[in-house]
Amino acid sequence: MPDLSTWRAEFPILETCTYLVSHSLGAMPRRAADYLQQFAAEWSSRGVRAWHEGWWESGRTTGDLLAPIVGAPPGTISMHQNVTVAQAIVASCHRYDGRRRRIVMTDLEFPSNRYLFEGFRRYGAEITCVPSDDGMRTNLDRLLDAIDEETILVPVSLVLFKSAYLENAAAIVEKAHRVGARVVLDIYQAAGTVPINLDSLGVDFAVGGSVKWLCGGPGNGYLYVRPDLSRELEPGIAGWAAHARPFDFEIGPLVFADAPERFQTGTPNVAALYACRAGYEIIREIGVDAIRAKSLALTRRLITRARDAGFTLNTPDNDGERGGTVIIDVPNGAAVADDLIARGIIVDHRPGAGIRIAPHFYTTADEIDCAIETLIEVAPPSQSMRVHAETPVELREFQSSPGSRLPYKHSRDGS
Repeated sequence: MPDLSTWRAEFPILETCTYLVSHSLGAMPRRAADYLQQFAAEWSSRGVRAWHEGWWESGRTTGDLLAPIVGAPPGTISMHQNVTVAQAIVASCHRYDGRRRRIVMTDLEFPSNRYLFEGFRRYGAEITCVPSDDGMRTNLDRLLDAIDEETILVPVSLVLFKSAYLENAAAIVEKAHRVGARVVLDIYQAAGTVPINLDSLGVDFAVGGSVKWLCGGPGNGYLYVRPDLSRELEPGIAGWAAHARPFDFEIGPLVFADAPERFQTGTPNVAALYACRAGYEIIREIGVDAIRAKSLALTRRLITRARDAGFTLNTPDNDGERGGTVIIDVPNGAAVADDLIARGIIVDHRPGAGIRIAPHFYTTADEIDCAIETLIEVAPPSQSMRVHAETPVELREFQSSPGSRLPYKHSRDGS
């Protein structure tokens, strides 16, 4: 396991708790505050002149900073408020009034992705939702069979938010391209902890955000468009930032800029774009391969200790099928998660899945051990197994309902 402990000093929150929730909100780097102060200083001292001194290009600059982390060429990533906006731009590049109008998804996608594409039914889109067999993994054969000559888009997550299952994206891209469909790969739960090469994968679109493993904070969704596609697509959702000559303020049909600006909407969120740079820089300095090696070692330790203690796991055991999160199912999971948080073990809970625990490159083996020991104290496995065996399914579902919990549990446009 790579020794990345020196990076702990970069993250103030690690001095106050055991932070195991990077799948939801990555810890803030100290230098993020410096970048926000830089933004404030530029606004304060330069005023409107700042737009022409770097602010207007901040989306492209930030996208190019992210590109090597996800294996994308420069100039292929545009920055947006969140994944829903990015997905909407992709969807608006296509028509749904011909024979090819089907959107194929699985029932394990993050809800926001489903909500967005369901909205395109009003424009003629048909939605095919492929069911999972176990609520943890995609049935790959069933998904591939559903992708046919009438399919236009296949939105799919590289790592599933409920189980951390790592999808076989290459097989999906191959089948989609063979029948003329396009793949929208959601890499939110993968970028920054799982090595990705969008260019070699040949995926048509990729979306994600900086909130999680990238430690970039909210307000930074991103959209990758395959370079050859970007020259032919004209999104229906566009704004003045997508115009080839935005400061001419021309009235009439939009004259599209080249990528990545072609996929922009309105004025960029400059403060958020400054804040996320710190996380991107750190991930690049460490390298995703080193982060993945440590992640696999820590998640293996977590799985082994949880299984030895008698807990039920709702995450794949095989390293090649797992992202960076381990999901442990216990009765009354939402209440147990809140109890752990009150004790300084910061995790979260998702209905129908369990308690999600996510070590990152700044996590130590001792913190993994402490988390499991605290979980054993809060929810003894023998008692958990007895409750699972004796409690009717419908009551268990009621006990696991999310209820009214901490605000961050419901954050994300992504997971």
